[in-house]
Amino acid sequence: MRAFGFLLILLGSLTSTMVEAETLITSLSNHRVLINSNYTGTQIAVFGAIERDAQTIARATGYDVVVTVRGPRQFLTVREKQRLGLVWINQDQQKFPSVPAYLSVMTSRPIAEITSDQLRSRQKIGLDAIVNAPDATLVRGGTDKPFREALLRLKAQEGLYLEDERGVTFLTPDIFRAGVPLPAIAPPGNYEVDVTLFADTVILARTHTDFELVKTGFEERVGVIAHDWSLTYGLATAAIALFFGWLANAIFRRD
Repeated sequence: MRAFGFLLILLGSLTSTMVEAETLITSLSNHRVLINSNYTGTQIAVFGAIERDAQTIARATGYDVVVTVRGPRQFLTVREKQRLGLVWINQDQQKFPSVPAYLSVMTSRPIAEITSDQLRSRQKIGLDAIVNAPDATLVRGGTDKPFREALLRLKAQEGLYLEDERGVTFLTPDIFRAGVPLPAIAPPGNYEVDVTLFADTVILARTHTDFELVKTGFEERVGVIAHDWSLTYGLATAAIALFFGWLANAIFRRD
């Protein structure tokens, strides 16, 4: 009888979970952004819809959404500089082997109001949680915290790390939109888009998609040559610089 009662309780909890299940559907305005000589930056729109089946109970508190966009991974070294007289010298340093070159987080309201610190840290939601994640750098027992803060500050100053607590707008109670700004200095490559649905500080659903930022035209050809024929590209660049230097000297030389 005890086993039968336990099965009834388990079945009831599973049924309750199914009743409260939501489905998150997302789409992008563009999956391929082209960079040409006139490119000055752009914006990608993320659209989402929350679907509930006929048995799902409507939530009185409403929904919250967090959209996280990560750019291509890169290796970075953050160095601590100290002034010695008239010059600055490098002191300690910290390596970040695989951090996003671009990172933006858009939320429907302040992220601290959406969920708990523990869940944000565990699920890497928000700029602070992503930058301070254990796998962001080589853990050094707290001594790396100033370097993490410096990385976040420097990237934010460049406009490549940003957080907008009103970046997600609900058009209806179940349909939302978020604008992802891409500055002109955003590096080409693949960008991952993660959309997380919350209610009552709990994650209900999560979706993943991506888009690509690519160079076209003359810029693309130069990039391909620089990557595939790096030695030839370097020698050609040096030769061109020397030629123009000699030409300028010949033109402006005084006898």
